[in-house]
Amino acid sequence: MAAFPSHPDDITPEWLTGRLHEAGVLQRGNVTGFRWEPIGTGQVGDSARISLSYDQAGGGPATVAGKFPAANPTSRGTAAMMGLYTKEVRFYRDLAQQLDVRVPATYAAEVNDDGSSFVLLFEDLAPEKGGNQLDSCSFDEACHAIRQAAALHAPSWKNAAILSLDWLQPQEAVTSQIRALYPQAQAIFAERYADALEPEFMAVCSDLAANDAWLSRNHPKVSLVHGDFRLDNMLFGIGRGAEPIAILDWQTLSLGHPMTDIGYFMGCGIGNELRQRYEAELLDLYCSEMTARGVPLTHDDIWRDYVIGALHGVSTAVFSAAFVERTERGDANFLSMARGACALALEHGSLEMLEEN
Repeated sequence: MAAFPSHPDDITPEWLTGRLHEAGVLQRGNVTGFRWEPIGTGQVGDSARISLSYDQAGGGPATVAGKFPAANPTSRGTAAMMGLYTKEVRFYRDLAQQLDVRVPATYAAEVNDDGSSFVLLFEDLAPEKGGNQLDSCSFDEACHAIRQAAALHAPSWKNAAILSLDWLQPQEAVTSQIRALYPQAQAIFAERYADALEPEFMAVCSDLAANDAWLSRNHPKVSLVHGDFRLDNMLFGIGRGAEPIAILDWQTLSLGHPMTDIGYFMGCGIGNELRQRYEAELLDLYCSEMTARGVPLTHDDIWRDYVIGALHGVSTAVFSAAFVERTERGDANFLSMARGACALALEHGSLEMLEEN
């Protein structure tokens, strides 16, 4: 057996007891048994809710959440190649405490040397609802998300201690591999969704794949960037409504420009209808939240990077569709992401701004 469980079936009561004692959430007694059920919609990692029993009543939490490598070998291989599992473990273990963004408390965070296997054990946030990419969200929920983006970006804004962390630095080998694989990803995406994605949106995808400025651009490193800041990675009404939101899935954390997250969220994250109706208000809210946190920003300051940032949604939809497990929901999800991101890019001229950059 590995030094840590890499699937819920590998968990033992003894391992749970040790981790919960170390985390300080099990004050007395031991875990005597558990059962688990799958949760979430992730395609790069598999998550479970674990219900616990103890030899002393009231000893510890009734449930916890666990995250493990994807069972699908394609998804797992992509995650290992890109260092996604290592990055998420390091985020929860080393960095989350320095930020204001709401994430689950972590009881275990372990990864193997080659980044192909990991385990995370969390508090169960007991949400009233999980964000759903395919259903969009309310304006109030979008506002909660924007505030969380500022809670991530402001503490890391030009923060040398964070921006110099070795495990966050771009890996040229990974960057080169993504660059080499992207034309293949676009070919797969175009063939798979030729009859499903509107021609004008597919043209944006094709143009981006052919754009040297996108593939070779030296992205400014201003702050932390979540990298997959969309509804599927958010929980609303956590603690049975005690708190408005928490942010999950930190596998794509990177250094970059914070407007990459905002362009991504507004484009592929919330749907075109909500974005068009409330775009100005949500951008103004972000500026006011950042300003209140000591990073003065205006609409004019962020507009260009916001518009270019929307292209991250296009590239993520294309690349992920090609190199993670294909599922019916995944197809719907990647099409939703592409439609929203491409609509924003067309409306505001993202590719043209990229060329001028």
